[in-house]
Amino acid sequence: MARIAYILLCHKDPSAIIKQAERLTSSGDYMAIHFDASAKPAEFAQITAALSANPNVAFARKRIRCGWGEWSLVQATLNAVESAVDAFPRATHFYMLSGDCMAIKSAEYTHNYLDDNDVDFIESFDYFESDWIKTGWKEERLIYRHWFNERTQKKRFYWMYNLQERLGLTREIPADLQVQIGSQWWCLRRQTVEMVLEFTKRRKDVMRFFRTTWIPDETFFQTIVRHLIPESEIRARTLTFLMFTDYGMPLTFYNDHYDLLLAQDYLFARKISSEAMDLKRRLGLLYTAQGVEFQISNEGRSLFNFLSGRGRIGRRFATRFWETESTLGRERELLIVICKKWHVTKRVLERIRQTTNLPSIEYLFNEESTPLPDLGGIQNTLGKRTRHRRALMRMLFDYYETDRLIVCMDPGNIDLLNDFASDRSVTRILEIECQFSDDYLAGHAMRVGLAGERTSEETLDRLLPTIRNDMTFESDRIRDAQFEHYTRMRENASTEENASVLAAFLQIPQDKALEIAKTHYLFSD
Repeated sequence: MARIAYILLCHKDPSAIIKQAERLTSSGDYMAIHFDASAKPAEFAQITAALSANPNVAFARKRIRCGWGEWSLVQATLNAVESAVDAFPRATHFYMLSGDCMAIKSAEYTHNYLDDNDVDFIESFDYFESDWIKTGWKEERLIYRHWFNERTQKKRFYWMYNLQERLGLTREIPADLQVQIGSQWWCLRRQTVEMVLEFTKRRKDVMRFFRTTWIPDETFFQTIVRHLIPESEIRARTLTFLMFTDYGMPLTFYNDHYDLLLAQDYLFARKISSEAMDLKRRLGLLYTAQGVEFQISNEGRSLFNFLSGRGRIGRRFATRFWETESTLGRERELLIVICKKWHVTKRVLERIRQTTNLPSIEYLFNEESTPLPDLGGIQNTLGKRTRHRRALMRMLFDYYETDRLIVCMDPGNIDLLNDFASDRSVTRILEIECQFSDDYLAGHAMRVGLAGERTSEETLDRLLPTIRNDMTFESDRIRDAQFEHYTRMRENASTEENASVLAAFLQIPQDKALEIAKTHYLFSD
C-alpha cells in the first residue's frame, strides 16, 4: 500500500502546521517540514516542541531563507526531500504541499489512487512550445543570470538584467536538457525522487544553471523528472486543485466550498482560507474516514469562470480600426433573433424561412459548426467572425444578393448587439422570452460544463438559482440598452400577441405572422 511522505514548505501559522502534520500522519503517512529560516524563532520552536515526539515527522536538516522567484525555494524543497528519504525508508511517494493545502479526499481514497496509478504526477510542459507562461518573460528567465530577488531588490534585479542584455551576456541551456515548466505541486514515486537526488550530485553544471534562473520552482523538478523518467510513466498534471483569478492570484476556498472541492478529481486543494474553520474541520474529519465514496464531477474551473464572468459587459472603448469606415449599408436591414434556448430560436427561424423566404443564418457567432458559404476564410473560426463582424455581415448580404438578412444570437452577445445597432443600416431585434424549468437549467449546466453527471443535488440546488439569475440579467441588459427596433415574443403570451410582435419585426402581414406563431412545437423542450 502507498505510504506518503508529505514535503511541507511553510513560513507562518505554527498552530495550523501542527494540526496539519498531526492530521496527515494519523493514517500512517509521514511529513518532512521546512520552516522558513526568516520566520520567528519562537514559532519554529513551537512547531518542534509539539511534533518532536511524533516519529512520522522530520525536519529539514538545514533551514534557509526563501524568496519568491529564487533558487532558495528549490533548495528548501531538496533539503526537506533529503531528510524525508533518509527518515522514512518505507515511504513510497513524496507529495509537495504548502501550509494552506488540505486533503479533499480520505486517506483511504488517496492511498488507493496512488496504488492504482504507478506514475509520477508533475506538470511538465515544453517550456518554449507550450503556452503555460501567458505574459511576461520567457526565454529571459533562462538565458540571463538572475542573482537578486525581483520583489525585494527590484533595482538590482533589473539593473543586472539590463546590463547583461546590453552586453549580450547570454548563456546556453545545458545541451542534453529540454526545459519543462509547470506547477510546483507534484507527487513523485520514491525511485524518481532518489534518481533526482542522485542527479543533483552528479550534474553540477545543471545545478549551476538552475541556481541563477528566474522562478526555478516552476522548471527544475519539471525538467529533471522528464529527463530521467520515461514519458509513459509521467502524468503531466498536479493532484492539487488550485485556480487563479484573472489577476493571477490564487483563488481562496471558504466554508461553502466543501461539496465543490470533494467533487473535483484531485487529492488536495490549495488554498484554504485561514478563516474557513468549518471547512477545515470537515476536511480534517474526512481524511481519516473509512468507506467514503466520492462522486467526481470536476466542474470547479468551468464553474469559477462562469461565476467570475457574470456582469462583465465587455464593451469596447472605441471602434476597432477596421470598422471605422465599415457599414452594412443604409439600405440594408439586419434582423436579429435572440433566445437562450437555441433550439427554440432555430425552430422559429425555420418557420420564418418557410413563410417569408428570407435568407437566414443560425448562431454564427456562437456555434463553430454553423453552415456558412466560403467567404475567403473570414468564416472559418468564431474568433474571425467576431473580430470582423461587419465585414462578415456585408459579405453575407452580398452572397445572398439581398437587403434583408436574419441571424440568431445568444443574449450574452451584448457587444455584438450594440455594435450592429449603432450601424447606419436598420437593425431589428426580436427577443424570445422562454420559461426555464429546473430540469432545463440542470441540463444547460451539464451542456456548458458547469456540472457533470455526478454533480450532487446539493451543488445543483445552489447552482441553479445563479444560472437563472444570470439569464435574467442578460435579458434585462438587452432591455436596458433601449434598442430602437426592439420587440419581444413570450412563451406565455397568446398566439395573437406573438403574431403581432412577429409582424412588426419581420414587416409582414398579420396572417403570415399568425401562421408562424401558431406552430405548436415552437417552445417545447
